[in-house]
Amino acid sequence: MNYKPIYTIISCFVIVLYSSKGIAQINEPDDKMHEKWEFVLEDTGDILQLALPIGAGLTTIIKKDWEGTKQFALSYGSSFIVTHTLKRIVKKERPEGRNLFDAFPSGHTTSAFSGASFIQRRYGWKYGKYAYILAAIVGVSRMEGPNGWHDIWDVLAGATVGIGTTYIFTKPHKNRNLDIGFSSGNNTYVIGLKYTF
Repeated sequence: MNYKPIYTIISCFVIVLYSSKGIAQINEPDDKMHEKWEFVLEDTGDILQLALPIGAGLTTIIKKDWEGTKQFALSYGSSFIVTHTLKRIVKKERPEGRNLFDAFPSGHTTSAFSGASFIQRRYGWKYGKYAYILAAIVGVSRMEGPNGWHDIWDVLAGATVGIGTTYIFTKPHKNRNLDIGFSSGNNTYVIGLKYTF
């Protein structure tokens, strides 16, 4: 299995979004209370929260894994619905006195962990571990970015929703173990079975 397309897609997506977002925002922070790395971290989280699920969904299409596409749509859609329902029910105030009451759970973190956990659950830990590292960066960016949109509980809840919905709807991808072939010619018929362990 070649998973290079997913990382190529994510890399291209990150480059395009960074160039469209504008380097001026990163090089010239709008306030002097925060350091430049905080703005870079927050922007990175903004990009990865989209790149991970888009990469996961595109991987199913590239691999022609239509069952995986359906499972991804169900798991990602469910995580979105659960997250935004909880935001409206819980109405937790965001940190730093913003007077916004939609902190719990973190939507960015839910999105990132939904994509990462799908890659891991469907295609294995070989590539899932890297996706989880990128998703963790999103979680950190929500707490440590200059705007500090969330606390640790918001981020952990978002990760739990993303991973939980994936595990409900997604089954590991199985390569075909049994191949059946048929051949005929000169009044001869042959059925072939090949089972791979």
